[in-house]
Order: sequence, then structure tokens, then C-alpha cells
Amino acid sequence: MNTPVIGVLALQGDVREHLIALAAADAVARPVRRPEELAEVDGLVLPGGESTTISKLAVLFGVMEPLRARVRDGMPVYGTCAGMIMLADKILDPRSGQETIGGIDMIVRRNAFGRQNESFEAALDVKGIPGDPVEGVFIRAPWVESVGADAEVLAEHDGHIVAVRQGNALATSFHPELTGDHRVHALFVAMVRADRTPESL
Repeated sequence: MNTPVIGVLALQGDVREHLIALAAADAVARPVRRPEELAEVDGLVLPGGESTTISKLAVLFGVMEPLRARVRDGMPVYGTCAGMIMLADKILDPRSGQETIGGIDMIVRRNAFGRQNESFEAALDVKGIPGDPVEGVFIRAPWVESVGADAEVLAEHDGHIVAVRQGNALATSFHPELTGDHRVHALFVAMVRADRTPESL
């Protein structure tokens, strides 16, 4: 059984919910805070939270540069909400000192869907997810202003891009880990499993 080990960057945000969702999607899930823990996983989830805080903590814990290197080398990575911002090659309105990991040729706008009290849910048709629409939970969510030629749009809401994939990098504006529907995590686990398969043959 090709069971991948997938980490969740455990610096801020809904780490526990992602660990539960990954386990439900048949992965071995573990928190990651330091470079040595990052080196032991096959893929990584970047959870929601506050993207500027996550960026600063990643630098403080010494994990930012190793993470950039792993993503450049093709490690599968999935970012939700703030994690989407972290995977963007460019932020339209960055805060002072805010850094990203990069990996997806897209420009994102922070807090594009409004403040915390404007959070909402919406049914989304997500490319690659069979069956009923995915229930997207949007909390101070970003949206994608534009994507480059190598990035594939997987879902839109109200005319705005809210899910993108580029190679081994996946990103959503919304939080599937909060719904009990683990199909987006299953998609990511399948991406990680496929990435591991050539080495296991």
C-alpha cells in the first residue's frame, strides 16, 4: 500500500482539522514545524490563518528556505486560504515584510471576499472532484486575480478564481477541512501518491 506521509505546517491556523482530513483520506498525517520534520514528509499542507504571521513564523523557525527548496524541487503542496497566499508568486497587496513560498504562477488579493463577519459558504464545482459540488467555507478569504499559462483554474465563485493547480501545487481560497467532506484532501493525497510512485517501482 502506497501510503504517503503528509505534513501540515503547524505554525498557526486550523492544523488539527487538516490532520483529521488527511487521515480520513488514507494518509499518514503529522505536524511540521522544523526543517528536520519537513525532510520526513512526502507532501505538505499549508493551512489557513494569517499569512503575514505564518510567513514570519516560518522564517523564525528556519523552515521558510527549506520549504521553498522542496517546492521548487517538486514536493506536492496544498495551501488553503492563507496557504493559497503563501503559494502565490505575487501578492497584489502584501503587508510590509510579507514573504511567500511561491510555486504557483498567480497573483492573489488578500481578504478579497471581506472581513471575518462577512464569511460565507458556497457550493462549488471543482475540476477533478467527482460527485456533488464541494461546500466551500470562505473566511477572510483571498481570491486569485490572474494566473499564468502553467496554472490551471479548478473552480470559480462569483466570477473570481478560488481553486488553482500548477503541477504538484494545489491551492484553494476556501477551507474544505471544516466541512467533513474530505474529497479535496483525497485529491491532494492522490497527487502525493502519484508523485511517490516512480520511486517505489
